[in-house]
Amino acid sequence: MKLREFVFIMRSSGSGKMGLKLVNDVVICVESVKKIFRLGAVSVKALRGIDLTVKHGEFVSIMGPSGSGKTTLLNILGALDKPTDGKVYFEGKDLSKLNDSELAILRRDKIGFVFQSFNLFPVLTALENVELPMLIAGISTNERRQRAQELLRKVGLEERLNHRPDELSGGERQRVAIARALANKPSMVLGDEISGDLDSETSQSIIDLLKKLNRDLNQTLILATHDYEIAKQANRTIKLKDGKILED
Repeated sequence: MKLREFVFIMRSSGSGKMGLKLVNDVVICVESVKKIFRLGAVSVKALRGIDLTVKHGEFVSIMGPSGSGKTTLLNILGALDKPTDGKVYFEGKDLSKLNDSELAILRRDKIGFVFQSFNLFPVLTALENVELPMLIAGISTNERRQRAQELLRKVGLEERLNHRPDELSGGERQRVAIARALANKPSMVLGDEISGDLDSETSQSIIDLLKKLNRDLNQTLILATHDYEIAKQANRTIKLKDGKILED
């Protein structure tokens, strides 16, 4: 199956680049952010007034037990969800002012996502999975193929380009996911419990890789984790409990 046959799955509406501008080198800023989930007559307060600023090139871990609000906060930082109250600014742009199409373009061009479950397309090769975001963004065949190969080389998979996910180990699939997250040269990469399904040795190799990319590419990286051994390797650790920041 050809890569182009999958474009319709992920193609966002709209075609323009957003061209946002950094303000004082701040990538993401949230002010008094609250998130309430309503389940019938029940209201669940997932976030209770979060203030957070992350600068370009920082490596930040968000740590807390299950139910602390880590994933909810990550989804709001990644423009996958909207706060019930408060403001979110990405490179100086107020996200509440953007429509759904503009938010989709922002996510496509400015934010890379790495998920615990990898979320790779099983019928596409490693190379094609990394190419996909660039194809959606309208990057030419030669440029996206060259960049995908270079990214897979950076994550140590230059000899696995034409392997499909079911032919790769869990660690290799996570490396493909990391390469894909970097495909469109995002301002920020977000990871949610990315080592949860990996053994300790593979998990550490993935963290070592992310630390190297953060150092070599000055890539802003925010990881949500409940694992203290992972969290302490970041340059900055934010501890959440019951939807509030306990320590930063």
